[in-house]
Amino acid sequence: MSRVLSAENLARHYDVKRGMFGAMALIKALDGVSFTLDAGKTLAIVGESGSGKSTLARLVTMIEEPTSGRLVIGGVDLTNASHDARKALRRDVQIVFQNPYGSLNPRQKIIDALEEPLIVNTNLSSGERRQQALTMLERVGLRPEFAERYPHMFSGGQRQRIAIARALMLRPKILVLDEPVSALDVSIRAQVLNLLAELQDEFKLAYLFISHDLSVVRHIANDVMVIYLGTAVETGSRDQVFGEPRHPYTRALLSATPIAEPGAKRERIILKGELPSPFNPPSGCPFHTRCPIAFERCNMERPPVTSLAGHQVACFAAT
Repeated sequence: MSRVLSAENLARHYDVKRGMFGAMALIKALDGVSFTLDAGKTLAIVGESGSGKSTLARLVTMIEEPTSGRLVIGGVDLTNASHDARKALRRDVQIVFQNPYGSLNPRQKIIDALEEPLIVNTNLSSGERRQQALTMLERVGLRPEFAERYPHMFSGGQRQRIAIARALMLRPKILVLDEPVSALDVSIRAQVLNLLAELQDEFKLAYLFISHDLSVVRHIANDVMVIYLGTAVETGSRDQVFGEPRHPYTRALLSATPIAEPGAKRERIILKGELPSPFNPPSGCPFHTRCPIAFERCNMERPPVTSLAGHQVACFAAT
């Protein structure tokens, strides 16, 4: 299996002014995350709002540059990559956003939206571009006559199919899926997820799947990374993370996931308090202020990431 992406201690910090007359403050939106991604595999990134999921997506898609750490895509280390090398890599990494309507130009016909990446990045003729666009439109389950219509003429599920088709026009190796089905009806979600699975098998795509919906993650992911306040607290295979979660934050997230089996019960773990302010993160373990099993050491030291039964876990109490 070929590796298409690896990140080592990836961090993104922002200098933010607190109010009109306030002093500058440092926000560590992402603070030292490491992971790998192979062709044909899906790594799911899960966590609460504000945990750093979307920041990670912006770094991987090269919309923003990391403050520190290494990001290697297709064997190219972006730390020292030239402008031309970065430009070439942007063809290999595409993104599908949460809101399919917001990601499409309402004044642009679908055929023009699909052809646009080819106009910018290739020397194909008009006829060749149109043919490739129509082929991709059909591949995502939409009829060719839809090409001359506008985004407002489609349902949410159809618009997301169009967004997926546009992301695939340049035949990328990595697709970043930022909450791709959270805005869709439940009945449509399964259709879009099945389409993504088919496309992954056909094109050997690597997916970075960002979601807060663990039931969706369980359906599509090969591996799962749980992040909290910009740090990775647990990483492992899907079966490991769902079957034997080691970190108390992971257990709390899973306890809030509905169980499809009638009569089945699961202990509900209620986290106390809100996600800490990024302006004033807690000392020691970032989760200790809400952790039901925290002890004195957690307040003082940040737990290192250690290997435990195949998991990568950052917790002093993990067993």
